[in-house]
Order: sequence, then C-alpha cells, then structure tokens
Amino acid sequence: MTIPTAAAFFHPALLAQVRERFHHVDRCPVTGQPRIFLESGGGSLKLKAAIAASAEVSALPDQEGRDNPASHHLSALLDRGREDLHLLFGTATLGRARGRVISGETGTRLLYRLVRSVALAAPPGPVLSSTLEHPASLDAARQWAASTGRRWIEVPFDPHTGTLTAAHYAAAVTPDTRVATVIHTSMLTGFVADLPAITAAIRRVAPECYIVVDGIQHAPHGTMDVAAYGADAYVFSPYKAYSRLSLGFAWVNDRLHAVPHEHMLGKDGADWELGSRDPGFYAAQSAVVDYYAWLGAEVAEAAAGEDRASLVRAGTAAMGRHEAALIELLLHGDAATPGLLAIPGVTIVGPATATGREGLVSFNLRGLDSPALVQALAERSIRVHARVTDGYSGHILGALGLQDCLRVSLAHYNSPDEVRACLRAVAEIGRGLGG
Repeated sequence: MTIPTAAAFFHPALLAQVRERFHHVDRCPVTGQPRIFLESGGGSLKLKAAIAASAEVSALPDQEGRDNPASHHLSALLDRGREDLHLLFGTATLGRARGRVISGETGTRLLYRLVRSVALAAPPGPVLSSTLEHPASLDAARQWAASTGRRWIEVPFDPHTGTLTAAHYAAAVTPDTRVATVIHTSMLTGFVADLPAITAAIRRVAPECYIVVDGIQHAPHGTMDVAAYGADAYVFSPYKAYSRLSLGFAWVNDRLHAVPHEHMLGKDGADWELGSRDPGFYAAQSAVVDYYAWLGAEVAEAAAGEDRASLVRAGTAAMGRHEAALIELLLHGDAATPGLLAIPGVTIVGPATATGREGLVSFNLRGLDSPALVQALAERSIRVHARVTDGYSGHILGALGLQDCLRVSLAHYNSPDEVRACLRAVAEIGRGLGG
C-alpha cells in the first residue's frame, strides 16, 4: 500500500462523500439555518453510521451474559468493538503484550479514575503534571496528589511555542516521581507534544513512574500508536471523534491494569469495568473504524484483501493530510483569500506556523474580545468557540498572558470553502473595527 505523506486536500468528489456520511454538516440542527461548523474541538459532527448502529443496538431489551441468541449477539458486538479499539490504539497485532481496552462514563472520568488508582497504590513520591493540560488530567493529578499526601510538581510549558518538550519534563521530574500526566495535543494552542521523547525523559529519571496520557484532543486527527508512546495509559472521548457523547475509552498496559482498583467483589479482581457495558457504544465505535477503513481504501493504492489495520492507518493518515492543508489555508490563505496572518489586528496564539499543529488555531482580534467575536461570526453563520479565563482554560491563558482567545477547530469533513468563508468573515469584522 502506498500512502502519500504531504499535506493535501481531499479530491472534491471524495470530500463530498465524506460530508454525506455525517449528520448536520452544513445546517444547524436546531434552527435549520445554514451554518459552518468550526467547533469540532468541543465535540465533532457525528457519523450517521455510528449513530444508527448505536440506536439499533440500544433498542434491544436483552443483556449480555444470558444464554440466548440476542445476548450472544451483544457479546459478539462488544468483542468486535474491543478489537476495533485495539486497531485504533495501534495494539491489535501485539499479541499478549497489547494491553487492555476499558471504558468509563467519560474520558474525564477515566482520567480521574486511572490517576486515583495509581496514586493510591504507588509508593510515596510526587505527582507530575503540566499547566498545558486540560483539567481532566491536571485537576485529577493535583487533587489526588493532595488526597494521598504527595507533592505536586508543576511542569510549565513554553508560551512561545505553545507546547511541551522532553526538556521541560526532564527539568522537573525527580527519581521518586510516581505518577505523571501528559497531554498529547493542546485543546487551546493545537500543538502536539512529542510523547515518546517525553515519556523517555521521565523514565530515564523515574523508571517506575506511572504515565497517564490525555489523548482526547489528538484522537480525532490521526493514528494512535500507544506502544510507541511508552506510556501506561491513554484515554480518548468518542464524542470528539465522530461518535456518541457520555463514554470514554482507555488503553492500559498490563502493568497499570494490575494496579489495585475498585471492582465488584463477585467478579474477577482484574476487571476495571463497573456494571453493564452498553453494546451500542461499542457498535458505534466499530462503525467509526469501518469508516476509517473505507476512507483508507478510497485514498490508498490498496491491494485486494488489504488488511483492516492497514486501511484504518491509511484513512487516518488521509484525514491528517486534509486537515494540515486546511490549517495552512487558515493561516496563510491563498491567491483569492488572505489568511489570518495577513488580516490586520489578528494575533495568533503560539507560533505562526502550521507545523506541529493539529486541527485548530486560536487567535485574538484587536478591538473585540473573543466572546463578542464568537457572536459576530455566528451572525455570519459560522460556529466557533471562545476560550476564556475559567476553570477549563484560565491556567493556560494565564501562562500565555491572555484573558481570552477565539478557537477555530477543524476536522477532516470541513472544506476549503468553509475556511475561506471564515477568513472573509474575520477580515470583514476587523475592517468594521478599524483594524
């Protein structure tokens, strides 16, 4: 299979097929009015196939674990869903070393539970986390450090680059550090951390440290390869990756899986999942993987009978190329439409480059605060989001020296014309301000 690597838009015919597979691509589901959806960082559009699969399975009254055909069917759906999750995490071919896939109420809930479990079980020693992180992991680290009498070590990020490097962690980690949390992609700056280098830097100093990764913002934008990351756990949320709300999935390695944790006493002590699993969630996740494989077959020179894992990787790689081209267009524009960098009054959060960015650009427009800019763009049928000084973003904005910023967050279903429309709208608003 040949997979091109350069940033490149989908062929228009393929992009039309992609968009047709999603609900509410170009109209608000509440008002019915046309709108451009550039707020995927807060929750992606949903695949029609994923929602349909979930609804069909959720309508069944049967439960897993009974001796009847419907129950056996549900067990098979759960098994297939777990196998497809291993495909997404990149562990399907690792045999006995592939770890486990677990689910929980939300991605945030899973991050809290994993951090709590290792903080309660590990020997005395500090907890390490960064102010670039979402509160899902940062607050879990801080709270469970305090609850278990551990010192919390802060890893400051570089406000000029908008991300973290191995050097940041190497400067902070101590030999007795027991728990570390790392964010893969920032939900505010959009820059991707070098996970293998960061985990290696931690383990050189503290080889027994448990490392838990928040992959929620990364998962919608490309391939996951948890074995290469060197972490003990990796978490993502399906509602940001084309599926349903109110569930999270995690990969954990055997070492973390063996950590003592709460479980029903009548079940295997290694079991992390509490209560009945909803097979509809797993059926929806399989539908997402089916979609990735379909996309991979469309874009790659796949031989007949190409294995599913290769097609999934080809599909997610194609998503990344299209999104990279969209980010380039958003920043730099083209012959017909100036990019953000050419619009007077616009200041980009982080380096003014597409390199290392994943799916989003945050910026400010001189003369208008970001919540007001959200409304001005909404009047032009463009849906975006403001990050403000609150419990979610205040710690990051403070480190950046900002009160707020506007976030444009893209996914592979967005079109170049939608980005151009956003750019024209920002320029128009700026001209109205005298920018």
